[in-house]
Amino acid sequence: MPHVSTRSLFKRTLDIFGALIGLAILGVLLVPVAIAIRLDSAGPIFYSQERFGLQGHPFRIWKFRSMVTNADELKASVANEAEGLIFKNAEDPRVTRVGRFLRKTSLDEFPQFWNVLKGDMSLVGTRPPTGDEVQHYSERHWQRLEVRPGLTGQWQVSGRSAIKDFEEIVTLDLHYQQHWSPIYDVKLLILTVIALLSKRSGAY
Repeated sequence: MPHVSTRSLFKRTLDIFGALIGLAILGVLLVPVAIAIRLDSAGPIFYSQERFGLQGHPFRIWKFRSMVTNADELKASVANEAEGLIFKNAEDPRVTRVGRFLRKTSLDEFPQFWNVLKGDMSLVGTRPPTGDEVQHYSERHWQRLEVRPGLTGQWQVSGRSAIKDFEEIVTLDLHYQQHWSPIYDVKLLILTVIALLSKRSGAY
């Protein structure tokens, strides 16, 4: 059953307002980021992948490309440093030089504001999983998809890249659902901005 947050007019209004601001910033960043990506690595500017959102509904997520063009084919050759149904590698060799900067600053995620505006995602929610992840989900794991996936969420502000245990991520996602309120979303957005600013200064 969809979470109560999916019916919140405040949350949807906040999503639209935030998405419009994000897309305006994207419009300013688009040309310089596109030039940097193409100079560093041949291939498209954007990366698109099927992900699964609210109640397992598939959608296409958009990002600035931060990896080589055949990254998906090379995934099997890269060691997974995470535990459970999530993939992480701190020194992933598929990531380009410009891609590392985009990821460090989270600029690669700005195209996802389009997903937020469309309603595929929310500003705050859970990380949208891939198909090879959801096919192994247990009933507990499916609960995290009772909310729309988000650009940020409970686990991102609780350590983000430092958390490598999928079960811990699920626990944090369910904690978000249990404690959700409009004010809680605003709090997590503020914590996300603080975390990003701290990370850019080298303290995160």
